[in-house]
Amino acid sequence: MAKVNTSVVSGVSILPVIVDITIMVLTGYVSFFLRFGELSLPPYYHLFIVSASLMTGFTFIAGNSYPHAGSTLRRTLLYFCSRVILAFSIFMLFIVFLKATHMYSRLWLGWWIGLSCLVLFIVHAGYYQLIAQLQARGRMLNKVLIIYGSEQGFETLKNMESSGYVICEALDLQKGNMPLAGLAERVNSSGVAEVWMSMPFSDCANIDEISYELRHTLVNIRFIPQLEDVKLLKHRISYLGSQYAIDLSYTPLDGFNRGVKRLEDVVLATLIGISVIPVCLLIALAIRLSSKGPVLFKQKRHGIGGEKIHVYKFRSMEVHNEQEGVLTQAERDDPRIPPLGHFLRRTSLDELPQFFNVLQGRMSIVGPRPHALVHNEYYKDLVESYMWRHKVKPGITGWAQVNGYRGRTDTLEKMSKRVEHDLWYINNWSLWLDLKIILKSCYKGFFHKNAY
Repeated sequence: MAKVNTSVVSGVSILPVIVDITIMVLTGYVSFFLRFGELSLPPYYHLFIVSASLMTGFTFIAGNSYPHAGSTLRRTLLYFCSRVILAFSIFMLFIVFLKATHMYSRLWLGWWIGLSCLVLFIVHAGYYQLIAQLQARGRMLNKVLIIYGSEQGFETLKNMESSGYVICEALDLQKGNMPLAGLAERVNSSGVAEVWMSMPFSDCANIDEISYELRHTLVNIRFIPQLEDVKLLKHRISYLGSQYAIDLSYTPLDGFNRGVKRLEDVVLATLIGISVIPVCLLIALAIRLSSKGPVLFKQKRHGIGGEKIHVYKFRSMEVHNEQEGVLTQAERDDPRIPPLGHFLRRTSLDELPQFFNVLQGRMSIVGPRPHALVHNEYYKDLVESYMWRHKVKPGITGWAQVNGYRGRTDTLEKMSKRVEHDLWYINNWSLWLDLKIILKSCYKGFFHKNAY
């Protein structure tokens, strides 16, 4: 998709949610017409359409964001399809509970889900494209005056021209000859719509002085952090007593949310564990018949808070002795791995016993993958914030794994990328994110070229 000024269309506000609920209602009636050829609906259809549409709007609000204005068409389509299907799934649970499924046409419901996903996608993608085209043609350009206190600040502001703004004047604080006392008159006479500042956080005096000088103007005043300061603002901002705080190390998985995640783990691990019992018995029998040694491989790993835990896997290697304090990672065509072991590792079936770890409370279904103790000792001083991975329980699958960062970590860059994704997951956890990772793992995470 074309690049769009995200300040124009981003985030969730009440207006787009109302528009989307209206679209859901209209597509519900259109789908009824396509199915039955008339618009004379029984009363219970009206109730279904309004209730399911409101449920869909709630999923948009609960997600706390729409796709970014610069999102790809594929991501935008997946967003609306997943939210609509989730809302209908939740609502249908109530219908099943009330034993009222026989009252509604399944073909009508299929028409409605498909049509609503398509219309929501077209409306939002079309809006983003329209804004981008208007900006590209100069129809929505905003004149801006920029003020900077360093060369990095100037580069930061200059790069914003590609987002539909025109920088009509630039003031350099480094030269020391900018008359701040007459800044308001200068802004009013130039006809700019916005004033942008970019300077180090340490230069608070100038920021306050500029804001004070422009207090009587009606222009928008924005402070844009320099590149070196942006990392600080990516963290969560909380309110403690009468003070604001930037949480440099924080996870939503505290308090009530930790209980929610534990409930999620128990329910899903129980359902999955029961369903895979026949598979586990077959794998255990195959291991026992194909090679000597135990069926299960047990190894110590670090759990939440750095506590040492035992992690179980189906044994996929021949029994061998390893030098103390040394762990040789599996390689492609590793002679220690028999054909059955290659199959188990390739399909991640060797991980199935870890659902027992989940029921024990030692692991979670979703979380950072547990590394060997020697790896933790080695990388904790090489990768920034490496040990923060242990703020939560380790997982069977995780955000890093579904994004391709799994398997052998034979370079510092590979481990850094994996840790980066693990920390992003910890800082941005939500129940929806867990479900998304589990669904991705089913078709992407368990089968990967790096698994050997």
